[in-house]
Amino acid sequence: MITASLVKELREKTGAGMLDCKKALEATNADLDAAIDWLREKGISKAAKKADRIAAEGLAAIKINGNKAVVVEVNSETDFVAKNEEFKSLVDAILDAILENEVATIEDVLALPYEDGTIESLIIAKTAKIGEKLSFRRFEKITKKDSEVFGDYIHMGGKIAVLTVVDNASVEVAKDVAMHAAAMRPLYVKSSDVPIEELEKEKNIMREQLINEGKPADKIENILVGKVNKYYEEVCLENQIFVKAENKETVAKFVANNGGTITNMIRYEVGEGMAKREENFAEEVAKQMEGK
Repeated sequence: MITASLVKELREKTGAGMLDCKKALEATNADLDAAIDWLREKGISKAAKKADRIAAEGLAAIKINGNKAVVVEVNSETDFVAKNEEFKSLVDAILDAILENEVATIEDVLALPYEDGTIESLIIAKTAKIGEKLSFRRFEKITKKDSEVFGDYIHMGGKIAVLTVVDNASVEVAKDVAMHAAAMRPLYVKSSDVPIEELEKEKNIMREQLINEGKPADKIENILVGKVNKYYEEVCLENQIFVKAENKETVAKFVANNGGTITNMIRYEVGEGMAKREENFAEEVAKQMEGK
């Protein structure tokens, strides 16, 4: 009898998807060891051997359909694989699946049906075929209003992907804002988006700096106002000086001069915040020869 706990145990031992584990147990009359061999023969359990590798390369991609848009980051171990058509087809499949379904979490996406399996089993199958650890890291799905437009920009073939939403302006304006965001790395759209705890942390650092510089205690809070505004110029899209401006106007001013306002921005840079591989090619080959 094939039980949920048996499927779970096989999944933990092989790293294969739930559907593949169920198929393996059905094909082997619920014999766990035989099911492991079955998965190995199909090339599916190879993915488990790669589970502890670092996948910090890959692609950030965008797909738009009408009033809906999706941004994803899918990771690989090497930049070479990120340019592989097999890998690109995986990214496209994930984008399409998210666009066509209502999902809130990565787990929701992984459970979506794909051909005779799921998105999760597709990732595992691609991992086995390509020979590198592949992982679906993050996504965001946006639905815009009819008065709004999307602006999308992909930099360096998918190293950076930016999606902007601008109200009452042209697609060209929205795309210009996306290109600016790709270059200038804003963390937030506007100053009110900065979390209170983050702002207080920055202000405390600024106060300590001013004290260490010997500024008069009764002047520090006034000086702090200017420093906070400078901080907003660095991290908030609307407050940044627009890269294409000749008169040092802000991004918010540029958009307003074209009749619009910015309502959203998503910026994904592949591998940001992740540990990178430090092994060189020779070391990787040596490990493979040792059977690691």
